[in-house]
Amino acid sequence: MDKLFLIDAYALIYRSYFAFIKNPRVNSKGFNTSPIVGFLNTLHEVQTKEQPQYIGVAFDPSGPTFRHEYYPPYKAQREECPEDIRRAVPIIKDILAAMNIPILIKDGFEADDVIGTLSHQADEMANNGTAITTYMLTPDKDYGQLVSDNVKMYRPRHNGGYDIMGPEEVKEKYGVPSTQHIIDLLALMGDASDNIPGCPGVGPKTAEKLINQFGTVEDILSHTSELKGSLKEKIETNAEQIRASKYLATIRTDVPLPLDLESLKISEADEDKLSKIFNELEFKTIADKFLKKKSNVKKRALYSSIYSEISNPRTRKARKIRVLKRLKRPLINTNLLRQRRMRKNFVIFYLHSTF
Repeated sequence: MDKLFLIDAYALIYRSYFAFIKNPRVNSKGFNTSPIVGFLNTLHEVQTKEQPQYIGVAFDPSGPTFRHEYYPPYKAQREECPEDIRRAVPIIKDILAAMNIPILIKDGFEADDVIGTLSHQADEMANNGTAITTYMLTPDKDYGQLVSDNVKMYRPRHNGGYDIMGPEEVKEKYGVPSTQHIIDLLALMGDASDNIPGCPGVGPKTAEKLINQFGTVEDILSHTSELKGSLKEKIETNAEQIRASKYLATIRTDVPLPLDLESLKISEADEDKLSKIFNELEFKTIADKFLKKKSNVKKRALYSSIYSEISNPRTRKARKIRVLKRLKRPLINTNLLRQRRMRKNFVIFYLHSTF
């Protein structure tokens, strides 16, 4: 089964930035690289662990979207984007371009809508016989409305690792009868992070109860006569606001953006460009992760050369000393050597050499 990963860029970048907020990663130039470090660590972890065949990273556009036009206060409560994130985003885009990972963006629509549209198309392909599962990498709960048997949330945990959420996991976590009811849940309880108002005085538990009793927002509004007391008054008074909140909470699946799997296919990175960017950022550890092919070639060449010297029966003590100097001793790490065929020879040589 092939895997398609669609990554919500800004959700991941913000999460990375605040994860390091108490101990930011600042290089010698005074540049806070925390958003880039966190983003790349997650990307590498996904590529290594899940080995997807296709991947794309969705960004929000620079201008307003249809939600801002419909409801001007949408996200108006948010503070201005931190300067460290503003500086990091173009660099992340340059890194993605060097990795040949497509950047997905559409004016007038959020990354949610881009991912919603592409995941919906991938779901249809899967239903028509294409062997593919789509994973939406994001911490945002509103993506739960997009989940199906072929489309799953790949949600980072606060304490590390990921939750893979299919329909049953979404329904259990949020207490709703179907994934589509996530929209109704948000419409009733609101979403402070996006400034979606919802219904004042209705929290998650009350919203769950109403949805499980009546169904959608439309069903609830048509049965307010069955409600009592202050709850009835709240729902009836804020009916239009609830409808507006549902519109805002609904992730679009009809963005004019066709799914081109071939363009999302994993391909070789431009390692020269990556190396240049990583050097400027002073990313040695990350460079070792993403540029491992070149570094491994150099290591194998070194070990092969040393092995040929050690294995020579006429090798003398002086030559052994030269070999050890080349290894610089810290390189003799049993954890690394355990993964190499020449481990035994190196360890024996290291332990039994006499001077």
